[in-house]
Amino acid sequence: MATYSVNHDAVEFVRDLIGKKQYVLDSRWDEVQPDAERQNTYLEHHSWDEYGRWFLGLTEGATDETKGRFAFAVGDFRRVHRSALIACVFRASEWHHKSVELAAHELLQLLDETSGG
Repeated sequence: MATYSVNHDAVEFVRDLIGKKQYVLDSRWDEVQPDAERQNTYLEHHSWDEYGRWFLGLTEGATDETKGRFAFAVGDFRRVHRSALIACVFRASEWHHKSVELAAHELLQLLDETSGG
């Protein structure tokens, strides 16, 4: 099983997006999560650093500047999705990635507090 560390750049990026109200409160993450084609399109116009900000987890031992380096997506490359944060909490919890789980949970609480949810 892969091991992940928290992507602190992503945490700060998501905090900033939440503060700017760049979020979606009601979506089905399985329907809006960027697929491989959407990710490739994003990478054609953005840097790996910009791409990486959309993922709360960094895969330990994975090569930099590869999709395999990043895990636990939190948005659609435009806005943070509440459903994505919930998915991150559950997936990280299921696979015992406590630091990512806690980071996602903290961001979810911030989003709910900010949005009045």
